[in-house]
Amino acid sequence: MKEISINDIGPLRIGQTENREAGTGCTVFVFDEGMHAGLDIRGGGPASRETPLLSPLTAAQRIHSIVLAGGSAYGLSAASGVMKYLAEHDIGFDVGVTKVPLVVQSDLFDLTVGDAFTYPDEEMGYEAARLAFDEPNYRDGNFGAGCGATVGKLCGMERCMKTGIGSFAVELGDLKIGAVVAVNALGDIFDWKNGQQIAGMLTEDGKSFASSPDEMRKSIEVVSNRFVENTTLGVIITNARFHKGSLCKIAGMGHDGYARSIRPVHTSLDGDSIYAVSVGDVAADREVVGLLAAEVISEAIIRAVSSADSAYGFPAAKDLEF
Repeated sequence: MKEISINDIGPLRIGQTENREAGTGCTVFVFDEGMHAGLDIRGGGPASRETPLLSPLTAAQRIHSIVLAGGSAYGLSAASGVMKYLAEHDIGFDVGVTKVPLVVQSDLFDLTVGDAFTYPDEEMGYEAARLAFDEPNYRDGNFGAGCGATVGKLCGMERCMKTGIGSFAVELGDLKIGAVVAVNALGDIFDWKNGQQIAGMLTEDGKSFASSPDEMRKSIEVVSNRFVENTTLGVIITNARFHKGSLCKIAGMGHDGYARSIRPVHTSLDGDSIYAVSVGDVAADREVVGLLAAEVISEAIIRAVSSADSAYGFPAAKDLEF
């Protein structure tokens, strides 16, 4: 098994745009022929658009784009810009009189990072789609949906850290699989291979890591105003041939990667979501792909932490001095 670029898996294009001053952005995945896709949502507070299309019970068998963005529910209009771009290029589901691009979207909360009144919109989504086709520009770090991503927010923004978006992909024989994750969790982040904390809530003096789970264990009293500005978003990409029922299962297995790397995870204060998409025709065992999905998710989380730059007054892991 060897590492490859996320861009080497198949004919899936990725474009990113961000507003650095406002601390927000979007990441767009497009496949003009349509891609089989599934979804598993484990967090209690998702902000999403058209995600019921990915249920095995719904009619649509392929979608044309996935959008990950900041802005919480305000940012969901980015998908309209992606639809506009795809429609202009005759990409979509043929309904006879026209073609309707099928675009799904999930957003994270970054309104407390930069400007709370500026968020991904139709113009930003359109530009990200254009870049995906004309100048694919995916990068790990403070880009796209990761522009305003932070972690370790249980005790408020004053003790959190800057993260971003990260990717990791591998090749095993003919099989290729990778993940892109925008890490914006309530909890702390750990290296899944050795259990070491690599990001998260800081102590009050900022000189070491604090523990979000330990902080939660201090009291069982009901908290009515707990910090809720979170959500980690992921996309698993494989060249293995699966339809959306199996892809929903693979997305669910991918959440094991979240559980290994984020503590706490899947809380009612996060909107944790993972998409899984098939962009190839390689025959592969679903359980093997699900196993690898969790691993590339965990590695993508590490990349999101290690590639992030300090910004908006929040330190990144590469700048810590302890």
